[in-house]
Amino acid sequence: MAELRWNPLLKTWTMVASNRQQRPNMPKDWCPFCPGSGRVPDNYDVYKYDNDFPALTQSPGQPDVDGNDLYKVAQNYGKCEVILYSPEHTKTLPELEVSHIYKLVNLWTERFAELSKDEKIKYIFEFENRGEEVGVTMPHPHGQIYGYSFVPLKVKVELDSCKEYFKEHNECMICRMNREEKDFEKRVIYENESFIAYIPFFTDYPYGVFIVSKSHKGNFTEFTDKEKWDLADILKKVTGAFDTLFERLFPYMMCIHQTPVNCEEYKDSADYYHFHIEFYPPLRDANKIKYYASSEMGAWAACNTLAVEQTSEQLREALRKFLDKIGG
Repeated sequence: MAELRWNPLLKTWTMVASNRQQRPNMPKDWCPFCPGSGRVPDNYDVYKYDNDFPALTQSPGQPDVDGNDLYKVAQNYGKCEVILYSPEHTKTLPELEVSHIYKLVNLWTERFAELSKDEKIKYIFEFENRGEEVGVTMPHPHGQIYGYSFVPLKVKVELDSCKEYFKEHNECMICRMNREEKDFEKRVIYENESFIAYIPFFTDYPYGVFIVSKSHKGNFTEFTDKEKWDLADILKKVTGAFDTLFERLFPYMMCIHQTPVNCEEYKDSADYYHFHIEFYPPLRDANKIKYYASSEMGAWAACNTLAVEQTSEQLREALRKFLDKIGG
C-alpha cells in the first residue's frame, strides 16, 4: 500500500508506505553507502542518494483504497532522498571538518533549489535521525530529505503562528525570539556572526537546541557564502557539545525548518517565517530517555523534565570541553 490518507480530526495527511516495513537492519560487514559497494561513487565527499524505500514518489500509482468525503485519499506524490555526509562509515557530524560540513550545506542548498522546481512539491523537509534511540537502522552518517505535496501539520502551525504575530506586531516572531534569548543570555549555547544556538524558553526536550539565522532569511538559497560557512561552524560545535556532554554518541532528531515552496497559502511566508534548525534529543541523562509519551503524543502537551536554564549551562560547559579537545 502506498497513498496519503486524510486525518479529518487534525486536518492533515498521513503517509502510508508499507514498503518501508521491508527496510533492512544493516549487516556488520557491508554498507550500501560505503565506496566500493556498487551503489555509490567510489569517490565522494557528500552525495545525494535516492531513497530505496521511499514513502513518497514522483511516479505514484493509484491509491490502494477508495476514499470518500470524510476519509479522503490521494496519491503519495513527492520525493525522498538520502544525503550522505561522508564516505567514512563511522564518521559523525562533529568529527567532520568545517570545510566538509560546508559542502554538506551546499548540497542541502542544491537539493532545496532542485526540488522546489517541481510545482507539485509544497514543502521541503531536510532532517537527520541519529542513533538507535530514534530508530536509525543505517549507521553510516546520513540525513534525509522529504519533498511533500502538502505542508506538514507542525510546520503549518508554526507558519500560522508566525503569520498571526507578524500581522499583530509587524515583525517576525523568530527575530523577536533571537532578541529575547540574546538579552537573557543564560540559554544561549554558542553564536557566530551569522547564527545563534540556544535552548529556547519553551522547548519540549531538556537539550532541545535551536540553531537560528541571525538575519531574517527563509531558506538555504538565501544564504551568502559566509553564512553557509558559519552554519557549518555552528553545526559542528553544537553536535560536538552534544557528544561531549555525556561522553557518548548523542542521539537526536535534527529538523530543518524553512519556508514552503509553490504554495499559494503561504506565498508571503518570506515576510514572517525564518530559517531555523530544531533538535529533538531524547536523552535526559547519560542513560535515561525522555520519552515522548501520552501527554506529549496524545494531547500534544509537552512536559520538560529539566529546566532549560540548567541544561544550557551543562551544554555550554560541554562545548568548552569539546573546543579544548579540538583546539578550537
